[in-house]
Amino acid sequence: MRDFLSDKRICVTGGGGFLGRRVVATLRARGCGDIYVVRKSEYDLVRGADVDRLYRDARPDVVIHLAAVVGGIGANRENPGRYFYENLMMGAQLIEGARVNGADKLVQVGTICAYPKFTPLPFREEHLWDGYPEETNAPYGIAKKALLVQCQAYRDQYGMNAIYLLPVNLYGPGDNFDPNTSHVIPALIKKFVDAAEAGARAVEVWGTGAATREFLYVDDAAEGIVLAAERYDGREPVNLGSGMEISIRELAGLIARETDFRGEIVWDDTKPDGQPRRALDVTRAERLFGFRARTGFMEGLRQTIEWYRASLLVAH
Repeated sequence: MRDFLSDKRICVTGGGGFLGRRVVATLRARGCGDIYVVRKSEYDLVRGADVDRLYRDARPDVVIHLAAVVGGIGANRENPGRYFYENLMMGAQLIEGARVNGADKLVQVGTICAYPKFTPLPFREEHLWDGYPEETNAPYGIAKKALLVQCQAYRDQYGMNAIYLLPVNLYGPGDNFDPNTSHVIPALIKKFVDAAEAGARAVEVWGTGAATREFLYVDDAAEGIVLAAERYDGREPVNLGSGMEISIRELAGLIARETDFRGEIVWDDTKPDGQPRRALDVTRAERLFGFRARTGFMEGLRQTIEWYRASLLVAH
């Protein structure tokens, strides 16, 4: 199966980002030597002219589209129009470009935010169209879900080999710790580490803590994406997750303990919880291309905390 990628020219959008760096490293470990890493500083994929130039420059056999405009609940609430437009335009133009330029395969990475707000647990891929996404991230989720429709439509009309993956919330060393745009794990790690170092008596956390999430370590996500690129050629979307579920309240308690924060956790229930629950059925990925997450949650969480603390030392 690995021979499919080894002699291909592979274009990875967002290849310099949190997930993209891991995907590129995983491809190289597989023996892929011809990888074109796409960075925003060189190509603005929202612009059609830049997408056209990318295909002229890269001449890819395989496109792995990871680039996205993303953020946590606050960032989604503040940027619904931008998140809808830019994610839709990037994906739609890249998929069309792959068709026009005759790429052998395109891997479209979607989002767990595409699922309906009240999806039965565990989330199964066949439930994807059973309702409207949670309101705070619906524009982002729907833009990404539209790209699944495009992939399937292009497969039906043009015979294009475009696959679609649904990764759950990612975390790990090198994540985005900017409080304005970060997701829940890096946001909480930053809050608790900073509070512990400052000797603060309390940390405020958004919501009630009742919502649940599932998390996938970034290196595992990269492995799943590369396995799918190697082995999966089907039309149906596939979840990528760890199969675990944890409440935000329990998560905050774990991070407080691991960062030696001894103060009080104050829940601001005037702020939204986001989607009530998230936990994936991950059997399809294992059945179709042999993916199973390997990194235990506490192991990954500790590595992420250690990385953030080390980054603070470097910064100072």
